[in-house]
Amino acid sequence: MKYSSTIQELDSAAREFFAGREEIFENTLQVICDSLQAGGKILAFGNGGSAAQAQHFAAELVNKFLKIRPAFAAISLTTDTSALTSIANDENYSVVFSRQIEALGTSGDVALALSTSGNSPSVTAALEAAREGGLVTVALTGKGGGRLAELADHLLDVPSTSTPRIQEVHLLLLHLLAEEIEIRLT
Repeated sequence: MKYSSTIQELDSAAREFFAGREEIFENTLQVICDSLQAGGKILAFGNGGSAAQAQHFAAELVNKFLKIRPAFAAISLTTDTSALTSIANDENYSVVFSRQIEALGTSGDVALALSTSGNSPSVTAALEAAREGGLVTVALTGKGGGRLAELADHLLDVPSTSTPRIQEVHLLLLHLLAEEIEIRLT
C-alpha cells in the first residue's frame, strides 16, 4: 500500500498517546463535563490548522457531534475577524487570544489551547490569562508540550514531533471528547 508508512505513523502516535495518557485524557474529559454542567463554557483557540480544529470542536459542541441534543456552550476564539484584526493591529498578534479570554472567560470555564509545538506566543499568552482568570487550562500539543506544559492544568501531548501526525491525533482526541461529552451530558 502506497501510504502504509504514513498510516502506521498515525496509528503508532494514537496508540502511544493512549498507552501513556489515557488517565489524563479521562480527567480532562471529566473537567470539561463538570464545567459545562456547572454552566461554564469552552473557549478553544490555536493558530493555522489548530485554529481550524478549534472551530471544528466548538461547532460540534454548539450544534451536534453524533446526535441532536441541547447545545453546549463553546466558543472558538479564532473566528471573530474584527476582534482578531483590531487586537493584532492596535496591540500585537501575541495577545489576540488573551484579550478575548479576558473579555469572555470566567472562573470555571475551560480554556482549550491547541498548538503542535506548544510554544506559540499567542497561545501561551492566552493560557497565562486563563490561569489569572481562574479558568481551567487544557493544552493539546506535540511531544513534551513546549511552554504550554507548564501552563496547562491538563496536558494532552501527542508523542510525536511530526506536525501532520500531531494534528491528526488532535482531531481524534477532539472527536472523542465531543462524543463522550454527548454521551455523559445528554
